Amino acid sequence: MFKLVTIYRRVDDENKVDTFFSQTHLPLAEQLPNLMRTEVSRVKGKPQGESRFYLMYELYFVSQQSCLAALQTETGQALMLALRPWVEARLVSWFYAESFAEDVTSTG
Repeated sequence: MFKLVTIYRRVDDENKVDTFFSQTHLPLAEQLPNLMRTEVSRVKGKPQGESRFYLMYELYFVSQQSCLAALQTETGQALMLALRPWVEARLVSWFYAESFAEDVTSTG
């Protein structure tokens, strides 16, 4: 699988991030063609204490080609345009990644 990962940095006004994410980022992303799965994670910290990251959003596609094709659509372009000010302000980082999954059975 292939994914587009967006990570929001922690800011003083977390409501601003939540509002943008829930009213703009999420609705646009959910309309992307070929989208197989999404995952939202709220960052709660890191082993050494507080994290500078606040929210991570992952969009999963079957392949790199299907991801890139989705981002070329009108909806994909609108999503990239909406995120651009956040990226330019260095409040958001984004990247592509290959994703591998493995089920693990706990031994207790």
